[in-house]
Parts: sequence; C-alpha cells; structure tokens
Amino acid sequence: MIRIALPDSDGADPYGYAARTHATEIMAAAAAFSKAVYQHSRLPLREFEGARARIAQINGCLICQQFRAARDVQAMFAATGQRPAHLVSDNGPAPDEAFYGAVAEWRTSPLFSPREKLAIEYAERFAEEPKVLADDEAFWERAHALYSDAELVDLSHCVAAWMGLGRVAHVLGFDSVCLPFSQAAE
Repeated sequence: MIRIALPDSDGADPYGYAARTHATEIMAAAAAFSKAVYQHSRLPLREFEGARARIAQINGCLICQQFRAARDVQAMFAATGQRPAHLVSDNGPAPDEAFYGAVAEWRTSPLFSPREKLAIEYAERFAEEPKVLADDEAFWERAHALYSDAELVDLSHCVAAWMGLGRVAHVLGFDSVCLPFSQAAE
C-alpha cells in the first residue's frame, strides 16, 4: 500500500511523483547515489548481485528482489539516451536464477565462492547487526584476506545505497505498484 497521497494520474509511478513534488533535492541525490553504485562499482557482478539480492530480501522490497543488474541496469540510464562508459553489468558473468534462489542460504549453498559468501555475509550483517559487525575482528581478518580496502569501501557504499533506498521504496509502498526496470522499458 502506498503511504503518500497520489493523484490518480500518478498511481502507477509513485516514485516519479514523489521525486517531482516532495523533497526534490533529496530525491535527486538519492537517484544519483543509486545510479553511481551501478555505474561506478568495480566489484565482480556476482559479488555485487549476491550482496544486493540479500539486502533486497532483508528489506522486503519487491522491485529490488525482481531486479537483475545484468538484465535491468541499462534501463536505469535509458532516460539519458546514452549508455555510460561503464556499468556494473560489465564486471563479469551474470548470475543465473539458481544463484538468486540460493542467496538466503548462502552459508550452506555450494553455488558461491568464498568472496561471494563474504559479500553476502557482509551485506546481511551490515543490515541486521552493524554494531556487532563493526567490532568483529575475526570477520575483518577474513574480509581483509579476500578483499582490498578499495573493494570494502565500494561494497560498503553499495550496501548502504541498497539498504537505505530499498527500505524507502518498501516502507512508502512504492514497490507495490512499480514494475521492474526491464518491464517498464518494454
């Protein structure tokens, strides 16, 4: 259920309506942050998508759970008429649906590499127990064995964008009527 008043003419696009009429500067900054994640992340696509999918599950965002970066990210930039020089979808092979289906069972699934598991674990713990994660020296030792500092900063900001913006979409009900990017672009 959408949690802000919408004119009937904007009922199919609550996010667009909010971006045009409410907190416009904040909404523009949020959109730029979201796009920056998909345009500038250098994380391998499977690690990126594992972490993103886990945050989508935790947040409950319907759009985010259906989104597939390899399939949908170009539609995010379609309004500009130009494809940026780099998109996260350029960062390696795309996960298959079995990958997405196993994200919630990342601890026991054989589908994930050690780096993919760590990215999913990081996203989950960032969202659910940030104070414990910040002080977990054993985790940070494992993280630094697999990821560079630059990669950890990249992953952290990606997770922050997905967590915050996905929660806004879900809590305000914007995800209850919006179509996934691939369907909206068709």
